Amino acid sequence: MPKVTQEYMDNKRRMIVGSAYNVCLRKPVEMVTISDVIAETGLSQGGIYRFYKDLDEILSDMISDMRCEYNITDKLDAAVADKKASFEDITRKICSILAEVMEEHLMDIQKINFDLTVLAINEPERAEKIIKGVKGKGNMEHLATVIFPYLAIASRNNKLKPKHDPAELFQFISSAYVGIETNCILTACYGKAPLNSSCEPKAMFDILATTIIMLFGGKV
Repeated sequence: MPKVTQEYMDNKRRMIVGSAYNVCLRKPVEMVTISDVIAETGLSQGGIYRFYKDLDEILSDMISDMRCEYNITDKLDAAVADKKASFEDITRKICSILAEVMEEHLMDIQKINFDLTVLAINEPERAEKIIKGVKGKGNMEHLATVIFPYLAIASRNNKLKPKHDPAELFQFISSAYVGIETNCILTACYGKAPLNSSCEPKAMFDILATTIIMLFGGKV
């Protein structure tokens, strides 16, 4: 019997994860079943369970792959590291980066992220199990640990005068991002535009940038 190599195992896992990703593009993640993934791969049930013990383990690897593909931390770090740029310019640059990547992945990775949020609301224990198996840091985690502290430092260095406590402003920015993401996804993927209006990432993040600058006492 021929020896099974690690490369063979890795390729099979990638194929299974890719198949799960394709299914998640068509269906809400919460409604995806292991049978859907099996059908997508063309493997037998035993063939799937040889590599993964359950659907949630497959989803963990899928999210890990998405984090690699949808990684904008280097762009965000470069924007913050620009010593010649003003607080206002850096804020607009960061929001522009977020808008560009959201627009690029609105129908795929952003859609799946939205579905995962819904799953987390409805099945928190399952979502926690899935996230525990995920590798790498997500973009929003990076924003929380790197970009938000930058805003606090920029406020002091540029002698800005925030209109509210910085911690409250950080919470507002996080909520605003989630709101933009949700409305854009509902519009693009589910045809559920809020108030029967269109929701474009670039326009929304332009407004968010202006709002952040105003709230931190910068120049609009």
